[in-house]
Amino acid sequence: MALRARDRQGPSIRFQLLNQPLLDDRQETWSQRNFTGTPWHDRDTITAVWRHYLGSRPATPYAAPARATDLSGLPPAYIATAEFDPLREEGIDYALRLLQAGVSVELHQWPGTFHGSQAVLSAEVSQRQIAELAAALRRALAE
Repeated sequence: MALRARDRQGPSIRFQLLNQPLLDDRQETWSQRNFTGTPWHDRDTITAVWRHYLGSRPATPYAAPARATDLSGLPPAYIATAEFDPLREEGIDYALRLLQAGVSVELHQWPGTFHGSQAVLSAEVSQRQIAELAAALRRALAE
Protein backbone atom coordinates (compact mmCIF):
# COMPACT_ATOMS: atom_id res chain seq x y z
CA MET A 1 0.00 0.00 0.00
CA ALA A 2 2.81 2.41 0.87
CA LEU A 3 4.55 1.77 -2.46
CA ARG A 4 1.36 2.33 -4.46
CA ALA A 5 0.52 5.49 -2.52
CA ARG A 6 4.03 6.83 -3.16
CA ASP A 7 3.89 6.01 -6.88
CA ARG A 8 0.41 7.44 -7.38
CA GLN A 9 0.97 10.57 -5.26
CA GLY A 10 -1.36 9.67 -2.44
CA PRO A 11 -2.96 9.21 -0.11
CA SER A 12 -0.24 10.25 2.27
CA ILE A 13 0.91 7.31 4.40
CA ARG A 14 2.43 8.43 7.69
CA PHE A 15 3.88 5.20 9.08
CA GLN A 16 4.38 1.53 8.34
CA LEU A 17 3.74 -0.86 11.24
CA LEU A 18 4.91 -4.22 9.93
CA ASN A 19 4.54 -7.03 12.45
CA GLN A 20 6.01 -10.30 11.14
CA PRO A 21 5.28 -9.16 7.58
CA LEU A 22 4.74 -11.39 4.56
CA LEU A 23 6.73 -9.57 1.87
CA ASP A 24 8.25 -12.03 -0.60
CA ASP A 25 6.34 -14.62 -2.62
CA ARG A 26 9.57 -16.33 -3.76
CA GLN A 27 10.15 -18.03 -0.38
CA GLU A 28 13.91 -18.30 -0.95
CA THR A 29 15.35 -17.00 2.32
CA TRP A 30 17.28 -19.08 4.84
CA SER A 31 14.39 -18.92 7.33
CA GLN A 32 11.89 -20.00 4.65
CA ARG A 33 14.04 -23.04 3.86
CA ASN A 34 14.76 -23.96 7.50
CA PHE A 35 11.61 -23.13 9.49
CA THR A 36 9.30 -25.35 7.47
CA GLY A 37 7.28 -26.86 10.32
CA THR A 38 6.95 -24.01 12.81
CA PRO A 39 3.70 -23.54 14.77
CA TRP A 40 0.82 -21.63 13.18
CA HIS A 41 2.70 -20.42 10.11
CA ASP A 42 4.76 -22.93 8.15
CA ARG A 43 6.00 -23.14 4.58
CA ASP A 44 2.84 -24.86 3.29
CA THR A 45 0.62 -22.20 4.86
CA ILE A 46 2.71 -19.41 3.34
CA THR A 47 2.58 -21.06 -0.08
CA ALA A 48 -1.22 -21.29 0.19
CA VAL A 49 -1.49 -17.64 1.29
CA TRP A 50 0.46 -16.46 -1.75
CA ARG A 51 -1.54 -18.74 -4.08
CA HIS A 52 -4.84 -17.34 -2.78
CA TYR A 53 -3.59 -13.75 -2.77
CA LEU A 54 -2.04 -13.74 -6.23
CA GLY A 55 -4.30 -16.24 -7.97
CA SER A 56 -2.91 -16.75 -11.45
CA ARG A 57 -1.36 -13.27 -11.61
CA PRO A 58 2.42 -12.83 -11.35
CA ALA A 59 3.71 -11.05 -8.25
CA THR A 60 4.38 -7.34 -8.59
CA PRO A 61 6.16 -5.08 -6.09
CA TYR A 62 2.73 -3.84 -4.97
CA ALA A 63 1.74 -7.38 -4.01
CA ALA A 64 5.17 -8.54 -2.84
CA PRO A 65 7.15 -5.49 -1.63
CA ALA A 66 10.41 -7.47 -1.48
CA ARG A 67 10.37 -7.33 -5.28
CA ALA A 68 10.47 -3.51 -5.32
CA THR A 69 13.72 -2.06 -6.63
CA ASP A 70 13.16 1.45 -5.25
CA LEU A 71 12.10 1.88 -1.63
CA SER A 72 12.99 5.57 -1.39
CA GLY A 73 10.32 8.02 -0.33
CA LEU A 74 8.41 5.52 1.78
CA PRO A 75 7.17 6.46 5.25
CA PRO A 76 9.09 5.52 8.42
CA ALA A 77 8.68 1.91 9.46
CA TYR A 78 8.59 -0.25 12.56
CA ILE A 79 9.31 -3.87 11.64
CA ALA A 80 9.04 -6.75 14.11
CA THR A 81 10.24 -10.27 13.36
CA ALA A 82 10.08 -13.53 15.30
CA GLU A 83 13.17 -15.70 15.76
CA PHE A 84 11.61 -18.99 14.58
CA ASP A 85 9.45 -17.60 11.79
CA PRO A 86 9.77 -18.54 8.12
CA LEU A 87 9.20 -14.82 7.42
CA ARG A 88 12.07 -13.62 9.64
CA GLU A 89 14.67 -12.96 6.93
CA GLU A 90 12.33 -11.16 4.57
CA GLY A 91 11.37 -8.74 7.34
CA ILE A 92 15.01 -8.11 8.26
CA ASP A 93 16.05 -7.80 4.60
CA TYR A 94 13.24 -5.35 3.94
CA ALA A 95 14.24 -3.25 6.96
CA LEU A 96 17.83 -3.10 5.72
CA ARG A 97 16.73 -2.16 2.21
CA LEU A 98 14.51 0.60 3.60
CA LEU A 99 17.47 1.94 5.60
CA GLN A 100 19.67 1.88 2.48
CA ALA A 101 16.96 3.86 0.67
CA GLY A 102 17.05 6.54 3.36
CA VAL A 103 13.87 5.51 5.18
CA SER A 104 13.81 5.69 8.97
CA VAL A 105 13.36 2.16 10.37
CA GLU A 106 13.04 0.62 13.80
CA LEU A 107 13.67 -3.15 13.67
CA HIS A 108 12.90 -5.56 16.51
CA GLN A 109 13.80 -9.24 16.28
CA TRP A 110 12.13 -11.06 19.19
CA PRO A 111 14.25 -13.96 20.52
CA GLY A 112 12.52 -17.24 21.33
CA THR A 113 9.32 -16.37 19.47
CA PHE A 114 7.55 -17.86 16.44
CA HIS A 115 5.06 -16.39 13.98
CA GLY A 116 1.88 -15.54 15.85
CA SER A 117 3.27 -16.37 19.28
CA GLN A 118 1.89 -13.04 20.51
CA ALA A 119 -1.45 -14.83 20.77
CA VAL A 120 -0.06 -16.62 23.82
CA LEU A 121 -1.08 -13.71 26.02
CA SER A 122 0.20 -15.28 29.24
CA ALA A 123 3.78 -15.21 27.92
CA GLU A 124 5.82 -12.27 29.20
CA VAL A 125 7.50 -11.83 25.80
CA SER A 126 4.08 -11.59 24.14
CA GLN A 127 3.04 -8.89 26.56
CA ARG A 128 6.25 -6.96 25.79
CA GLN A 129 5.72 -7.35 22.05
CA ILE A 130 2.15 -6.09 22.19
CA ALA A 131 3.16 -3.17 24.40
CA GLU A 132 6.01 -2.26 22.03
CA LEU A 133 3.76 -2.38 18.97
CA ALA A 134 1.28 -0.08 20.71
CA ALA A 135 4.08 2.27 21.81
CA ALA A 136 5.50 2.44 18.28
CA LEU A 137 2.09 3.30 16.90
CA ARG A 138 1.51 5.95 19.57
CA ARG A 139 4.91 7.53 18.78
CA ALA A 140 4.16 7.59 15.07
CA LEU A 141 0.73 9.13 15.50
CA ALA A 142 2.01 11.76 17.95
CA GLU A 143 4.55 13.14 15.48
